[in-house]
Amino acid sequence: MHIATLGPSGNNHELIAKRYLRMRCSGEGIVTLFSQFEAAFQALLAGHVSHVLQCTAHATHSDCVGRYMHRAYPVDTFIAGSKPLALIAQRDSVRPTQVALQPATRYYTDLTAYTEIIDAPTTVAVAEGLLAGRFEAGICAEEVLGQAPEQLRLVQSLGPALDTWVMFATTPLAASSPLRLDADV
Repeated sequence: MHIATLGPSGNNHELIAKRYLRMRCSGEGIVTLFSQFEAAFQALLAGHVSHVLQCTAHATHSDCVGRYMHRAYPVDTFIAGSKPLALIAQRDSVRPTQVALQPATRYYTDLTAYTEIIDAPTTVAVAEGLLAGRFEAGICAEEVLGQAPEQLRLVQSLGPALDTWVMFATTPLAASSPLRLDADV
């Protein structure tokens, strides 16, 4: 199995793709990361990869389902937890007023104390911005604290997000698949 999914390396799409290979494919397979889902689906249609993995919470999910209908078919779905997330701040920022986040994480905790919300493309980008000192606070993987414990502090542990994931392929499931709930005709 050769899975295409969204990068960058270290994000939850890569984590879940590798977990999928480990749990459903005995660890056999390859994960290729793309900067946009359109490129991943194009690679699927061109035969460069066998599957595309996408989180249904991703902003482009409904567009991809529509754009690739009748060419890329959902063949598996499951629920998986992300890396444990946290609201993290710079140690020297006692009361941060700005918080960076990937838009899907906006409602994971109360952010009313922050006057400026900065959208980032990924939680990895939030972590990179925190480590570089560009953001006063941000929502990202809690493991980032271990990379700079003298620089960053935990504001709130959020735990893993439980999301629904869809695996796409170019051949549809058989009508007899237990994953299908088609109406009797």
